[in-house]
Amino acid sequence: MIVHQFTPTLEPGAVGAHTLVARDVLRAAGHTSEIFASEIDPVWADRGAYLLRDARGRADVIMYQMAIGSVVADAVLARDEPIVVNHHNLTPMRYIAGWQPVAAHGVAWGRGQLRELAARARLGVAVSSYNEHDLIEAGFPRTTVVPVLVDLGTLDVEPGPEPARSNAVTWLFVGRLAPNKAQHDIVKAFAAYRRFHNADACLLLVGGGREEAYAHTLRRFIHAAGLDDAVTLAGGVSSSELAAYYRAADVFVVCSEHEGFCVPLLEAMHHRVPIVAFAAAAVPETLGEAGLLFDIKDPCTIAAAVERIVGDAGLRRQLVDAGTRRVRDFDVSRTGTAFVKAVTSAARPS
Repeated sequence: MIVHQFTPTLEPGAVGAHTLVARDVLRAAGHTSEIFASEIDPVWADRGAYLLRDARGRADVIMYQMAIGSVVADAVLARDEPIVVNHHNLTPMRYIAGWQPVAAHGVAWGRGQLRELAARARLGVAVSSYNEHDLIEAGFPRTTVVPVLVDLGTLDVEPGPEPARSNAVTWLFVGRLAPNKAQHDIVKAFAAYRRFHNADACLLLVGGGREEAYAHTLRRFIHAAGLDDAVTLAGGVSSSELAAYYRAADVFVVCSEHEGFCVPLLEAMHHRVPIVAFAAAAVPETLGEAGLLFDIKDPCTIAAAVERIVGDAGLRRQLVDAGTRRVRDFDVSRTGTAFVKAVTSAARPS
């Protein structure tokens, strides 16, 4: 069977990595599969993908990786093969309208295209039950859930230099600097932790977007809180640098308002870092019982939860062990099989 994937941009990140792993599992199952994108990040120029203009021939199934509005969706709709939409995330407008007008346009465009795709697609595959609601609301006749495909083995790289003071309690969050990921709320909780529990603690915020409006505001907020020397905005990092950040971390803290899946939760579990997280969007679904979840975003409550993990070796071990068990549920040997079964089923009329 020929199953080709179409994606707006192939670039480092959760969607790009998922797309590459999806191609690998399809090929391993005996299917022909290529990736076609409107843009390919130069960093991934060697990943064997092709530009959209090079798409030739007929496929048995076309899979569209949905995360933003794109001319690629229009190209998919113009073809006559069976369509599967792999839906990752469309950030609610309230989190981006005032910060990222270009992205806001892309999201509005994407929501319209999702409805158009629903009228043509044989199947919508969501990476979480939370995201599946978008597909149902858009009118997809059939939907299913298969988690993001992550090759956890790629995380086992030699770590780079230690990024934090070795004797300091170290908080970590990994994610693009964006209002919906609420790094500002992590900073609030971290300030409370420094004031009431440990004045020497440090916070590592890893992720791109450092030059955008939210990032500039976040830097000003950190400065106003007197935390310039305690908070590191690392930006995008290499695989070895990312491994070093996880090795340095005492706790992984998530305050996101909206996540369609949150792959860094799996990374933290894999690296045996205990997790404290706000129970919003898909975070509880991904995390399961492998972390401390809180229903309110009170800085002092989050700070106290972190201090409990730092000071209670038994609790820390319990959370780490739970994370180790939980992350096995997302091993590609399990999720890949479900993914291939779902996608290839679309070649048969329902």
